[in-house]
Amino acid sequence: MNEDADLIPISALQHLLFCERQFALIHIEGIWSENLFTAEGKVLHERVHQEHHEKRRLYRQEFGMAVRSLKNGLIGKCDLVELYLEPSGKIAEAFPVEFKRGKNKEEEEDKVQLCAQAMCLEEMLDIMIPEGQIYYLQDHRRTRIALDQALRKKVVQLADRARELILKGETPLAIFEKRKCTTCSLVEQCMPSSTGIQSKSVSRFIRAQLKATESECDK
Repeated sequence: MNEDADLIPISALQHLLFCERQFALIHIEGIWSENLFTAEGKVLHERVHQEHHEKRRLYRQEFGMAVRSLKNGLIGKCDLVELYLEPSGKIAEAFPVEFKRGKNKEEEEDKVQLCAQAMCLEEMLDIMIPEGQIYYLQDHRRTRIALDQALRKKVVQLADRARELILKGETPLAIFEKRKCTTCSLVEQCMPSSTGIQSKSVSRFIRAQLKATESECDK
């Protein structure tokens, strides 16, 4: 890959892991809608990216740093990258920091996003990045995230799956999950309760019953 247009946005991996249909609506059909959660997240990220860069002798902060990986076909932006320098000025260590509006959670969407950023930085800076941090606004603290092989493998798998769905150009059927669907900004466009797999099954059942009834009437 050598064209930015061919690269998968890092944010798309988070959408894909959360819900394949959400990913397809956004990145294949081009549908997007704000809700309270996305608006709050947008304000938080804008505030972070507007901060002035901090620089000391052997330490530098970079806000809104653009990153990409040609190896993994990814492109995106880091909220914050903390850089530790050698006396010569060469970058010795780098740690991505992602800012989130909510609180720490068990799901891996945020970890996958952070890991993908780190993998891009590793390729760009030719260093290894063993961990990163996520700052959750409701917790008012940073959480350290180990970027282990399992997490890195998931990033690669998600990137491959994203490319597969984009090439097919198909939007998966909706599956209603209350925990996810009630917080999704695309719930009105997706209509999981009326277009999902459950409703498809009901429709098939009704059609089968009507067909059976028609067959009986023809006898």
